[in-house]
Formats: sequence, C-alpha cells, structure tokens
Amino acid sequence: MNMWGDRAAKVLREAQYPDTWPYTEEDFSRLDESNDQLFYSQPRLVYHIDEFAIRALTKFYKNNFVPGADILDVCSSWVSHFPEDYKAGFVAGIGLNELELSKNSRLDEYHVIDLQENPTFPYPNDRFDIVTMVVSVDYLIKPLQVFREIGRVLRPGGTAYISFSNRCFPTKAVSIWLASNDMQRVYIVGSFFHYSGMFTTPRAYDLSPNFGITDPLYMVTANKKS
Repeated sequence: MNMWGDRAAKVLREAQYPDTWPYTEEDFSRLDESNDQLFYSQPRLVYHIDEFAIRALTKFYKNNFVPGADILDVCSSWVSHFPEDYKAGFVAGIGLNELELSKNSRLDEYHVIDLQENPTFPYPNDRFDIVTMVVSVDYLIKPLQVFREIGRVLRPGGTAYISFSNRCFPTKAVSIWLASNDMQRVYIVGSFFHYSGMFTTPRAYDLSPNFGITDPLYMVTANKKS
C-alpha cells in the first residue's frame, strides 16, 4: 500500500464525528437542480472510470465477495464490474435509466427508481448479503436516507461497498463533494455509515492503481451490525 493508501485507511481509523448530523441542506445542493430523470434519460453506455480503476475495483470484489451472495447494486447501470467468474446467488439493480439496466447481464432483475425523489428500496428487510455502489455517492442529495436503506436491506453482518473516484458530472455532484479533496471525501462517506447508526466502524482503502497517473479509486466499506 502506498503512502496515500495508508492515509485513506487512517482517515477512518481516527475519525471523530460530531454528536449530531453536521451537514446542511446547502451541502447537498447542486449546480443543476433539475430532475435527475431528465439528466439521465439519455443512455450513457460508457465507463465512468478508466480501465485501470475498473480492473482495481473488479480485483477488490474478487478478493472480498463471499461466494453465492445475494447482491443489490445501487445506482446501477449497464455494467457492475463484478468478476466474470463470480457466481452470485441473486443480483438486483436500482438505477435511473432503463436501457442501461436492461443491458447489464449481471442483473437478475432491476428497478428504475429516482433515489433523489424516493430514497426507498423495493425490498424487504435483511434481503441481501452485499450492497454495492460505484462512483455514485457524490450525487446523493439524501445520503442518510439512502444509507439507512442500505442497512435495512442488508442481512446482519452483510457488507456495503461504496467506491468513488474524482471524476463526476460536476453539475450534478453535491456541493460539499466538489469542495472537498479525496481524503475529505473518504471521511464524508464514512460519516454517512456512522450517522445511519446501522453499521460497524467503516474502513477505507485506496485502490488507485497508478497514483497521480490514472484515475484514483477509493473504497469505503462497512458491515451491518449483527
């Protein structure tokens, strides 16, 4: 692990959180406040991180996914970056563009849901072993509600994997994200887990394959309390 990897892990090992939710409504404002369904109505069958970051993410999944898990991919699209040889039990996706979701061969089923308007998952409590979210946490305007939903649908001991980079649609990313650096973003995502009240202490990993050359990639993960 490089210096920055050590630093990312240390951010959450030493994190101190205020007693109450510290963020304001303004923190989750955006340059473009129009309905997200309009913005994402045009399919984007492209990768949102480069091939090096994708390979790093897939390798991390390969090393950490439990065999045969039931998985929910939140803010899903036409690809989920799971290892090709990984055999899940059941995979569901939630996203905003139906064509993108329909192209995702890893999904057994999907739902088109605007989590900005309705941060509720159409699944019962304790349904999944794993929840993933790839380079999308920076767009959430109701992150506390979404993270509580993640906790609700996870089985006790189940794991949430939240990955992010520094690439985004800047008009749709929330203001606190745009105003923060990578280590501050690690802290922010860790705080979402913390304030949901449903997870063990989150952990951070720097998965950046070529620091300063290719896309950075960070993972913040936590287990649902048993």
